[in-house]
Amino acid sequence: MTGIAKQGILVGLILLGACSTYTGKGSYTQPGISKREESMTRSRKKMDTPEKDHQSHAASHGGKAVHWSYSGEEGPAHWGDLSEDYAACNGKNQSPINLTGFIEADLKPIEFTYHAGGKEILNNGHTIQINYKEGSRIVVDGITFWLKQFHFHAPSENQIDGQSYPMEVHLVHASKEGHLAVIGVMVVEGAENKTLTQAWSHIPAKAGNHHALLVPVAAAGLLPAKRDYYRFNGSLTTPPCSEGVRWLVMKEPITASKKQIETFTRVMHHPNNRPIQPTYARPVLQ
Repeated sequence: MTGIAKQGILVGLILLGACSTYTGKGSYTQPGISKREESMTRSRKKMDTPEKDHQSHAASHGGKAVHWSYSGEEGPAHWGDLSEDYAACNGKNQSPINLTGFIEADLKPIEFTYHAGGKEILNNGHTIQINYKEGSRIVVDGITFWLKQFHFHAPSENQIDGQSYPMEVHLVHASKEGHLAVIGVMVVEGAENKTLTQAWSHIPAKAGNHHALLVPVAAAGLLPAKRDYYRFNGSLTTPPCSEGVRWLVMKEPITASKKQIETFTRVMHHPNNRPIQPTYARPVLQ
């Protein structure tokens, strides 16, 4: 399979709901794709029609979807053993992490060009996700990353100096070469969020359900006014846990009302945050 074909398959995984879906170069050392990451693509060869399947974002394995969950024998502690395609879940550059021990760095501002483009909302059983139409982007390291989807975790997956938040938004972007950048935004209880008000009015209550959004949702409403950020090299936070993801976590949280946060947790029925992973020697830049 060519590199271009592999990246096309990984685009499919983004639409299926992985927290980040491409293997690519990292944010600090910018390593190439590892042998382990290359092995993760083997099970994705049949995932070339993602929009036809809104119920699962597990990789294909032996013709069957390998089920995973957030608890029990299929929970995070066992992800790496459920399938050889999930081997990266036992890796050394995994997300989420506790962001601490910051290193001062010359982080250039992220260039945001967001348009109202949320076209579909789906419940894949692991999160509520809004798929985005083409045209919205960020620029990081001189590279353009296109917004593909955003989704939510409650409580937050990443922590900042040991602090967990009621909810976290992940805005998933991909470059044309297949590299991935995720904007993480913490959510605290406070004023109602207008973007969530619009999205939650169509929230699918059952796993596998999805609805078209006739009035596009604007992802810009999920960004803080001040956009200073932390940066580290990490992975998907869901199987297959592929590494080589640029993580850009906003320092300033946004607010959502208590009702909005409870709406999400009620639909999910369970926490959907992967536990904190070891940072090892990775720097967290600010």
